[in-house]
Amino acid sequence: MSKHDVRILLVGDDKVGKSSIVTSLIKDTFIPNVQHVIPEVTIPPEVTPENIVTYIVDSSARPENREQLDSEIRKADVICVVYAVNSKETFDRISSFWLPYIRMIRNDISVILVGNKIDVRGEHTTNENLKEEITPLLKSFKEIETCIECSAKSNINISEVIYFAQKAILYPTAPIYDSQINALKPACVQALSRIFKLCDLEGDGILTDEEIMKFQKYCFSQPLSEEELFLVKEIIKENYPEGVNERGLTQSGFLFLHNLFICQGSVETTWEVLRKYGYDDNLSFREDFIHPRMEIPDECTIELKKEGYNFFRNLFNKYDKDKDGVLNPKELNELFSITPGNPWISMDTQQSVVTDKNGNITLQGFLSQWSLITWLDYKVTLAYLAYFGYGDDTTSVFEIIPMNKKHTKHHKKIKRKVYSCCVLGATGSGKTALLKGLVDKPFTETYQTTTKRFCVANSIMVGDEEKYLIMNEVGPKYDSDLLSSKKRLDTYDVLVFIYDSSDIHSFAYIANLRKQYNLTGYPIVYISTKNDCVAVEQRYEEQPDEYCRNIGLSIPIRTSVKTNTLSDVYHLIVGIGMNP
Repeated sequence: MSKHDVRILLVGDDKVGKSSIVTSLIKDTFIPNVQHVIPEVTIPPEVTPENIVTYIVDSSARPENREQLDSEIRKADVICVVYAVNSKETFDRISSFWLPYIRMIRNDISVILVGNKIDVRGEHTTNENLKEEITPLLKSFKEIETCIECSAKSNINISEVIYFAQKAILYPTAPIYDSQINALKPACVQALSRIFKLCDLEGDGILTDEEIMKFQKYCFSQPLSEEELFLVKEIIKENYPEGVNERGLTQSGFLFLHNLFICQGSVETTWEVLRKYGYDDNLSFREDFIHPRMEIPDECTIELKKEGYNFFRNLFNKYDKDKDGVLNPKELNELFSITPGNPWISMDTQQSVVTDKNGNITLQGFLSQWSLITWLDYKVTLAYLAYFGYGDDTTSVFEIIPMNKKHTKHHKKIKRKVYSCCVLGATGSGKTALLKGLVDKPFTETYQTTTKRFCVANSIMVGDEEKYLIMNEVGPKYDSDLLSSKKRLDTYDVLVFIYDSSDIHSFAYIANLRKQYNLTGYPIVYISTKNDCVAVEQRYEEQPDEYCRNIGLSIPIRTSVKTNTLSDVYHLIVGIGMNP
């Protein structure tokens, strides 16, 4: 939580000592006669343990001051309900009046119970029955964070009252811990389990000493000493034997440790861990964690750097449990169990990237898929880098690159890794088959009309460099929308026009598209498909070879996906993208 100040409101019956608590805090001594309501006090950050500005607000319980009280309740970050330990009536009114009254105005605020005047007990100020007394209240009012007893007169626990009030807002217990059953809440268990899996670098369900040290340093900027680590493991072994074994800390032991922290009043330790791994006070991912600010200038594209591909490669290897070079459905589900869900769910990954014969995604397909996701919407990749635990600066793995168009002024060759093309052609011309050929999918005679966008991606070696080619088919229904939008056209490196060499009307469709729309300057390649069939004369004013020569382009590349005669077409497309 990035709060810079905390507003603490003291409420309670008259004569319980609210004003005396405030004066004892700021004067460091007891003042017998104080005014009914002390003016608001500001404590500078340098004198508070949490280094934040703290405002302490006194209040009156008198009916004539009720409007002011209501206003302060609405403004407060945390409320201290003060009662006198020597007055049962003031304690009983916590449940009969004060907490219900606060709920009527605010049902989203943390409450600290403060028992004042423990000096009346003489030397034995500690109340051994405190837990027993407040347990019924804790069960009925979940907003209660804790209870502390103090003495304004003897200046006992006064600074602790403020400290616990600060902690209640900065490190709230309610979202992560159920005090009725003394257990972590399910959402907290889920968050900490994700963190455990991220820290389990070997993926074996155990945190080794080395992994614990890395976790400790990442969260708290300093490692544990060997002695401290030994003591932690001994505490777990003594209280929860299944939480640790000869190899290290188990997931249940990790959860037990955080349960212990909270029970011992160190809830801030668990919150430091949760916030370091991107969680907000509701145990949702913070927006700045999953979508840190990135400025992408116009006329620019974005792709993963080598560091990004290496991260995803290591992730694949970690979850490829059987080391067979593919991720089966179980392994893929385990991978995405540390995220809000599989972002590929709406995509047919068995058709869009390279898989084995059983449809399990290969490493090549896995990296290609992230290239495709980044091209479609880099913010998805950005978020998943955070979910997968890349580190503090997920934006550092992206390269922002000016679009590499032939018509760009002062064209300068830029080293890139990902190239994209849009494939256009008449219905039945073989667009889908050409795309599937890129990802090694078997040819099928069965024809299905493309009714929605279809994308594929695969890596291609160009010399000794690995490049990624993304091919996109929008379908004839949407060709006009694409070609009439300069913004959409500029997202592609190459436009691929294809025609069926065995269909007399096929070439006319793409020639008319080019005539209808201004595509001057856009890199274009023409492809003749189905060359395993008998070629026919096209019903157009010029035949395809002559047409291409007249506009200064190479003649159409002759291909047949059916016979796997592809004339190195995918490498040629990448080559044109590299040198438009």
